[in-house]
Amino acid sequence: MKNAVFSVANLIKIFWALTMLTLPVTSFRWFPFLGESTLVRPLALLPLVFLFPLLLFQFWRKEIKLQIPNAFMALGMFVLFVIVSATIGGLINPIPLRGQTYDGRAIRALVTLFIGIAFFVSAVWMNKNEEDLKFTVKWIFVGLIITIAWSGLQAVTFYTDIFDRETITKLQLSFSMRELVRTNRISGLAYEPAWLAGQLATMFIPFLFASILTNYHITKFKWLESVLLVWSLIVALGTFSRGGLLTIVASAGLTFLFLGRDVIKSVWNWFINGFRKRKIDIVFRFGIIAVIFASLFGAIAFLGQREIFSNLWQADAETLDEFIVEINAGSRGAYSSAGYAVFENYPITGVGLGASGFTMYQNLPDWSLTVLPEIARQLSPESRLYPNPKNLYIRLLAETGIIGFFLFLAFQFHVLGDMLSLLKQNQIWTRFAVIAGVFAWLAVTFYNFTQDSFTTPNIWLVSGIMVGLSTNILSAEDGGKSK
Repeated sequence: MKNAVFSVANLIKIFWALTMLTLPVTSFRWFPFLGESTLVRPLALLPLVFLFPLLLFQFWRKEIKLQIPNAFMALGMFVLFVIVSATIGGLINPIPLRGQTYDGRAIRALVTLFIGIAFFVSAVWMNKNEEDLKFTVKWIFVGLIITIAWSGLQAVTFYTDIFDRETITKLQLSFSMRELVRTNRISGLAYEPAWLAGQLATMFIPFLFASILTNYHITKFKWLESVLLVWSLIVALGTFSRGGLLTIVASAGLTFLFLGRDVIKSVWNWFINGFRKRKIDIVFRFGIIAVIFASLFGAIAFLGQREIFSNLWQADAETLDEFIVEINAGSRGAYSSAGYAVFENYPITGVGLGASGFTMYQNLPDWSLTVLPEIARQLSPESRLYPNPKNLYIRLLAETGIIGFFLFLAFQFHVLGDMLSLLKQNQIWTRFAVIAGVFAWLAVTFYNFTQDSFTTPNIWLVSGIMVGLSTNILSAEDGGKSK
């Protein structure tokens, strides 16, 4: 019996490690039972399917204890209202669009939501203490190393003649739904560059940033996090994703401002004290400042070579609509505007999860109908595309109304509260967890302005890890007090 238990425990760890390892692959080509139109198909879902039954088996045998966090209640209220909203949406019963029916879209949307929740729940149950956190992050780092390596291969293919582009494209298509990006933007193992930048911002860089800020290391190689952070930032630049890069900068700045004050103070003291010592120390400090500024200006110059960045300060526009079009954000702005118009028509309960696309075309702003080729292609009778708001918050407003929107926000802030509660432990590893968690929470908050899928694992993963740690630590404390 002990051998069987040991075997199941090992299998659980193996499948969880595989889940973390495969997170970077977002559009796995050989995913069963899915059509070509489904682009969000995380490979990590496959090992997760095997993980859940094993966890439930151990729970049934009373070999492990699965805590039920308070965050599950907030999440459950949101899910319950989503189901209510979907039922109300069925009464609206919109006219089918391009072969899509309301029932089909609602079922599909609910399935994607439950897939995302599965990543959150598994992260909660697989992270109870420092040892679990280290195990999880180690395998996240392995996935990051593979991502950096494949991204580097793409960059060499784009900018040199060392590798044949056609060969690398075939390798990419062997696991992904999409070939190499024609505009020479790095996409890594993800479907597109923006998705890779989102992964870096919400899942990989938070742990690397936290390690640098706290000097807490996951492995015995104390240099590893620093090297991975540098390469992650280089890869992020290679994606040329405006939203992704802005998310990284904003999240890092806010996290540093809120949780890095002691680091700011120590760095300032180190800098000032250098002027009281040898001249070589003064030169060294100014050298560091020069390197930092040179890197920043170099990054700006590198990005400025691309029109999508240079248009931000070179756009010749007189109105906000013209500016949005000039900076190549017109289509995204038009979809968001149409989604918000759907919300205005059904402000309380929305039109039901997955159903906003049925009425978006008729709500597109007038300016988008004549100046945006993408919108013209969408409106063509030959098009089979189903529109979406491209913004998770607007999607929630349109499909679940103001009630569902605020229930989702309540869940998100509950998660943030759980993260911050770890600060009470006053341990270096919990501080590491809090900094990584807050960075990721902020990054997900910004990232959701540019994506609208619940299936994306990285918007759930780090939150689940932090809720799991918080729940089990608080439970242990309550148990100790009761004794």
